[in-house]
Amino acid sequence: MHAFANPARFLSLARPLTPWLLWLGALLSAYGFYAGLFLTPPDYLQGESVRIMYVHVPAAWLGMGGWTGLAVASLTQLVWRHPLAGVAARAIAAPGALFTAICLVTGSIWGSRTWGTWWQWDGRMTSMLVLLFLYFGYIALANAGDEKVGVSKATAIFGLIGAVNLPIINRSVVWWNSLHQGPSITLRGSTIAPEILWPLAFTTLGFTLMFAAIVLMRMRTVLATAKVEARLRRLAGA
Repeated sequence: MHAFANPARFLSLARPLTPWLLWLGALLSAYGFYAGLFLTPPDYLQGESVRIMYVHVPAAWLGMGGWTGLAVASLTQLVWRHPLAGVAARAIAAPGALFTAICLVTGSIWGSRTWGTWWQWDGRMTSMLVLLFLYFGYIALANAGDEKVGVSKATAIFGLIGAVNLPIINRSVVWWNSLHQGPSITLRGSTIAPEILWPLAFTTLGFTLMFAAIVLMRMRTVLATAKVEARLRRLAGA
């Protein structure tokens, strides 16, 4: 991990990688949306509303995956004191919150068409809402500290504690009965018809690549800002 601890070395990889991730992700997502809208049949129960899945599921995956990455970065900062770990965690928080919000909004739209209600205080929806508030709390803590590049030790600890919510989200539809459907995609397979499922792979991969590009862009911005501030301090002290 410390092979990329040097910001210059990290930036030499992040600069060329960012546009590749962004444009490849955009192309995969665009094709997945096109296929989901025009090349797949409507669901025999949910009809046309099932197409919201191609946005909702990747957004849910990235909301949870974002906090997983944030928690790993927090652990890396606390245990190995990796100099870029706090930068990575700070960069993940905002896009993680964005995709969590997209998950909640699209889920509400989907629920209004399928269940006849925009919101239900069941385990899955409530725990996802808690995740959004955790993101907001992390962002507030990160911005409240004096650290301009990384985050404080207290913020990193908060990132680890917040990970307790992830298994609750994952298992909520199993532990509690609710309107939300049970697990549709597991290691054992999928209950979704193959002719409807396949575009989801494109949108999920596309969203993931764009998420990675956004994180790299934000990390580069944080490092560039710190470099400019350091240069201004040197000039002021000269």
